[in-house]
Amino acid sequence: MSTAPAVPLEREHALALMRQMLRIRVFEDRCYQLYGQMKIRGFLHLYNGEEAVAVGALTPLRDSDAIVATYREHGHAIVRGIPMTRVMAELYGKQSGCSRGRGGSMHLFDAERRFFGGNAIVAGGLPIAVGLALAAKLQARADVTVCFFGDGAVAEGEFHESLNLASLWTLPVLFICENNLYAMGTALQRAQAETDVTAKAGAYRIEARAVDGMDVLAVESAVRDAVAKMRRDGAPALLEMRTYRFRAHSMFDPQLYRDKAEIEAWQKKGPIVTLSTRLRASGLMSEDDYQRLERDALTEVDAAVQFAESAPWEAVSDLERYVYAERTA
Repeated sequence: MSTAPAVPLEREHALALMRQMLRIRVFEDRCYQLYGQMKIRGFLHLYNGEEAVAVGALTPLRDSDAIVATYREHGHAIVRGIPMTRVMAELYGKQSGCSRGRGGSMHLFDAERRFFGGNAIVAGGLPIAVGLALAAKLQARADVTVCFFGDGAVAEGEFHESLNLASLWTLPVLFICENNLYAMGTALQRAQAETDVTAKAGAYRIEARAVDGMDVLAVESAVRDAVAKMRRDGAPALLEMRTYRFRAHSMFDPQLYRDKAEIEAWQKKGPIVTLSTRLRASGLMSEDDYQRLERDALTEVDAAVQFAESAPWEAVSDLERYVYAERTA
């Protein structure tokens, strides 16, 4: 399994990675509170514990690269640059949201930033990613498409069909499996005979490797290498990020399928703890630095909540827009 490379780490870059992970963590914690207050409704899937994957994977990308995410995508959207105000407004169902309040938590979207979902269907984003990569290849653009999905998606037909086509057509897709060990409430080993996701990629002649998904530096290094190679030869690749979610699958999940001791063990090696320990030991981050970054994240989240609270609802007269085709004379 790939771990962080033994290379010098610059202070500003290290703090930027910590800043992004703290933004996600504080945002998700606030969403948990707001859901309990019935400010956010519908389905809500939080990303606590998996921050290193979104931050490490998106940092090396270009603005022109395409992103396809899952329904646990708040962190990816925030790191990609969608304003936190618009993400929070979307969760509130307000017109100022990035999907005009029509998608909610599972359908964040921003074509301008080439963020193509947010997808509520397990494995539903993989064929979309293949299509985006095919378009880039036909247009002779040196862009890659990064597709995130969970370990549960590996059991779906779309996973196999998408990897097969990407390999056959030599498409620049980086498939990133966020393997948090549980597909909703089903442990990986109870649902799949082969639990090594990289082995499945090998069946389609796709280069693959496993990465410590709790280490943002390991994730960033693996993605940077994979994307650089992909820009040269156009071939797809797969990275299995071995990670863990600290919260339940969704807000309706009682978590009867895993022990508290297991969660606590993983929390001790969480991504924020891991990076913080390394930066403090190397003198790259002080306690004051950490407190400042956390305060900045809290201030940003407070502003996002205020924006969402005051944002307008969509007018009833507009509810059929984007649903039915407009008649032409």
